[in-house]
Amino acid sequence: MLVHHPYESFSTSVQRFIEQAAADSQVLAIKQTLYRTSGDSPIVNALIAAAEAGKQVVALVEIKARFDEQANIQWARKLEQAGVHVVYGLVGLKTHCKTSLVVRREGSTIRRYCHIGTGNYNPKTARLYEDVGLLTCSPEIGSDLTDLFNTLTGYSRKAQYRNLLVAPHGVRKGIIERIEREIEHHAMGKPTGIRLKANALVDEQVIDALYRASRAGVSVEIVVRGICAIKPGVPGLSENITVRSILGRFLEHSRILHFRGSNEFWIGSADMMHRNLDRRVEVMVQVKDPQLCLQLGQIFDSALDPATRCWTLESDGAWSASPAPGTVARDHQSSSCGFALRDWRTGEHIGRIVGHGHLRGGDGALEAERRRPRTGTDSPAEIRRLDFPEGQTRSRGDGDRCGAPGNRGGDRIPGCARA
Repeated sequence: MLVHHPYESFSTSVQRFIEQAAADSQVLAIKQTLYRTSGDSPIVNALIAAAEAGKQVVALVEIKARFDEQANIQWARKLEQAGVHVVYGLVGLKTHCKTSLVVRREGSTIRRYCHIGTGNYNPKTARLYEDVGLLTCSPEIGSDLTDLFNTLTGYSRKAQYRNLLVAPHGVRKGIIERIEREIEHHAMGKPTGIRLKANALVDEQVIDALYRASRAGVSVEIVVRGICAIKPGVPGLSENITVRSILGRFLEHSRILHFRGSNEFWIGSADMMHRNLDRRVEVMVQVKDPQLCLQLGQIFDSALDPATRCWTLESDGAWSASPAPGTVARDHQSSSCGFALRDWRTGEHIGRIVGHGHLRGGDGALEAERRRPRTGTDSPAEIRRLDFPEGQTRSRGDGDRCGAPGNRGGDRIPGCARA
């Protein structure tokens, strides 16, 4: 399952995943990386409860997370006092990856459940930062995360993984290899293209590889939030590269890569910067499920739509507003507030709510289920993503809906326009 925050609730998906694992008597172990978390972190409280219940709990706490050093030290002490095996990472490297591993006994077998994301395990910033995360029980990814945690806790020195790219050894190399593969596909006449979404793009080796792809005729489309050292639109160098930046209500924080020729989607914690690729433990995971790839493709389609309101980078380094004044524009984030309705029992995508709550794509039974009065027995793991027209009020308070922190029932939601 792919979760897209803040449009899909962090507290009823990722946070609930950890909390339920802590309360489940069949869960044997929980392993978690913590880079930044909130002052009253429910994630940390769940880990403490799990350790007190006798589960094996490992927490990788990064005490050098800028501006959060004091909070992380305090949490580390509380975790240690509760019996959690606290590890402070590898010498010389920051542990920046966003990973969680749950080991559960199911009959005579052991099954591993995983979360790998682009954002921190912080329910407060999850309401303001746009991020994606993968929840999976894939045996291969479970094996990879087991190997990774063994490396981080000092039990092994594995550098090669099945479905992961792990910095400082594998992310830059893996990305450049896939860029070169796109160039080869283009030379063979196959459909190609590279789409990249990141917070920053300054690594020279990655930039040089993208320039080579552009010169070979491969389309390169980049969505970057912050600093970008690539020059698009330079004849003979980067005429096939476009760069745009989307500023809106939420901070665009996800890192996503799409290689069209090989049809590969990757998500993870790494930006294209020296500090991420050389001095941090970062994890990128390949998303293989066709339905989840479609969801990631839709994020790119919306962000790269010519009508999407954004800033585009020119070849001289200047940023200009797009689309031009006087033309029809759409808002990427407001469109993303469209409600992706899932069956909480199966995770199946079953419809979409737009406007005043009308269900599209669901059958009569699902419509009846949506209209059924909610009770205290409803599953808290149901993931909702709502879209309210300008000025519409809500009948029930939920700070996570549409990522609006502090909103309560009846408050206006000024930023969520109809998709």
